[in-house]
Amino acid sequence: MTSETRWLPVDGLETLRLRKSAKWRTYPADVLPLTVAEMDFGLAPPVQEALRAAVERSDTGYAMPAPELGGAFADFARRRWSWNVDPEAVAAVPDVGVGVVELLRVLAHPGDAVVISPPVYPPFFEWASEARTRLVEAPLRLNEVGWRLDFDELEKAFAAHPAVYVLCNPHNPVGRVHSSEELATLAGLACRYGVTIVSDEIHAPLALPGATFTPMLTVPGAAAITVSVLSASKAWNLAGLKCAVIVTASEEMASRVNLLPPDVRWRTGHFGVLATVAAFADGGSWLDELLSTLEQRRTLLTGLLHDRLPEVTWQAPEATFLAWLDCRAFGDGDEPRDRFLEAGRVALEPGLRFGHPGSGYVRLNFGTSAEILDEATARMARAVA
Repeated sequence: MTSETRWLPVDGLETLRLRKSAKWRTYPADVLPLTVAEMDFGLAPPVQEALRAAVERSDTGYAMPAPELGGAFADFARRRWSWNVDPEAVAAVPDVGVGVVELLRVLAHPGDAVVISPPVYPPFFEWASEARTRLVEAPLRLNEVGWRLDFDELEKAFAAHPAVYVLCNPHNPVGRVHSSEELATLAGLACRYGVTIVSDEIHAPLALPGATFTPMLTVPGAAAITVSVLSASKAWNLAGLKCAVIVTASEEMASRVNLLPPDVRWRTGHFGVLATVAAFADGGSWLDELLSTLEQRRTLLTGLLHDRLPEVTWQAPEATFLAWLDCRAFGDGDEPRDRFLEAGRVALEPGLRFGHPGSGYVRLNFGTSAEILDEATARMARAVA
């Protein structure tokens, strides 16, 4: 099979604009939206078939995740990451955000500290307040090799004995796949200071060629203090269907998850469960094609930025379909994003949404066609010419 035939097709703009999701309805029709983390590829055939069959049999009732969901995820984790998961230790929730908030409610008391590492996915800032906890920041460190966990900052934060550290692994928006050594150091710090880790691993299936994802629960010593939350929603573009999983690997953490409100399960989407089971069980070949396609788009974007926007710097992501672009040559705060939108009609995520370290940055979604990336970067270059 040639590299060309491995690349997933993308519909043209006229067809994409018929979609009614947030990505395609937030901005006017003359704006190219490369913002919210929705991909433009078509659904994986196994997912399409599972949803089609459900509609044909009028199967639109309440979700019943057990036993298929836990089994499908456990099999996928074993095949992809050599991670042995007990299917009984897999619990369904509507999405990763709901899972994290509900976990914070049972792992922390109101007013307890919750630590995060910006720049990070914007809802991290909101989840803590939603759970009535207090946010503490231990920012990532930027050096010559890219963004990394800053263990000096983390130890300083952990020494004050917060209740929870919410880890982003792989890290959105910087695309870092934390190494097993980094995660072992993190687990050691958390154990030393009695901090529980909630690991958001929603982008785990999207580790790109050349990177190896390490599930936090496979790190020695981490199982006793870690709960992981994962979903098929990013890798298979299923966010609107509402299904994620909480995974534990110790009796203590399982007992805490058992404190979640019973209705959390009933709020999970039935179509989300069906699609997620199909993705984990039968969507592996499609995922491999997606990863090859995203690798090509990452390479393409590197060249386009080099040729058209040499002032923009970035560390190409090891995972996700998101590019974290340093545009400080064009201004601080959200000025670069505003210029690209107003003068170039390209919508990007503003860096400050990800925390103060994002000043002067933008996040660009490259999970789209080569043609759209070509047009977007041409518009961006004209906007700052």
